[in-house]
Amino acid sequence: MSARSVRAGHRTVEIHRPEKVLFPEARAGHGPGAGLTKAGLIDYYRSVAPFMLPELKGRPLMLERHPDGLGGARFMQKNTPASYPGWVRRAELAKKGGTVTHTVCDTTATLVFLADQACLTFHRWQSRADRPDFPDRLVFDLDPAEDDFEPVRRAARQLGELLGELRLPSALLTTGSRGLHVIVPLDGRAGFDEVRAFAADVARTLVARDPDRLTTEVRTAARGGRLYLDIQRNAYAQTAVAPFSVRARAEAPVATPISWDQLKDPDVTARRWTVASVLDQARTRPWSGVPHRGRALGPARRRLAALG
Repeated sequence: MSARSVRAGHRTVEIHRPEKVLFPEARAGHGPGAGLTKAGLIDYYRSVAPFMLPELKGRPLMLERHPDGLGGARFMQKNTPASYPGWVRRAELAKKGGTVTHTVCDTTATLVFLADQACLTFHRWQSRADRPDFPDRLVFDLDPAEDDFEPVRRAARQLGELLGELRLPSALLTTGSRGLHVIVPLDGRAGFDEVRAFAADVARTLVARDPDRLTTEVRTAARGGRLYLDIQRNAYAQTAVAPFSVRARAEAPVATPISWDQLKDPDVTARRWTVASVLDQARTRPWSGVPHRGRALGPARRRLAALG
């Protein structure tokens, strides 16, 4: 069983079973038909680290691990094992009846170490570890009834127009699966209950404008083929896929930030980018126009109420 070491930031991280194929069908740039190995996954995360780490820094994570690749078992890991190195940051946070010690990924070394643990996908909280009750992100998850991106594209445009009326900037993230996340940066002053209530009011307003195509119905059977505006990720300890995370699908698609202009491109879909192609997209800095300082909910809530 082979092993090697890689340099990651100021640390050297040992890689175990680098030749293990995690994505047999993925084109990873390591030769035709080679698939994506653990070494390839680690190379990807090292390369994307300058773009990804700012999106992970300070946030508690849930880690989606596939030790035997796509054909094996999946583990959704919240608690940080005691065996992890001491330099991996932890955040002990409250849960019902106790606490959970979440992993926080602030460095390239941690990113590489977690990839060596066969963590394919990083799911992040909407709040940060030092202020866990106060989200600085609001997420609308546009979930289509079928694997068809056109309803997602249309709903995103509608939601973007409504957020524009509320004077709330927003960013787009392909999920690497079927849908799209519309992310609103917040100032972190409102608690989760207030943020989720506002998100629900926005979603209901949008559904009222297009009730034949959109729904807030949680039950799949009651959606009637309409696109689901999911606001449930806006709650304590709930997560959403982190930008530049690899998804557990055959071609190793990646959750990818895009600009609003790119949404118009018919070639842009939820799985448009993979580990083999996403770095060029990352270098375009598609979220560069989104303000770094989040907005307060109060003015937006008043504008929403005024819309009737």
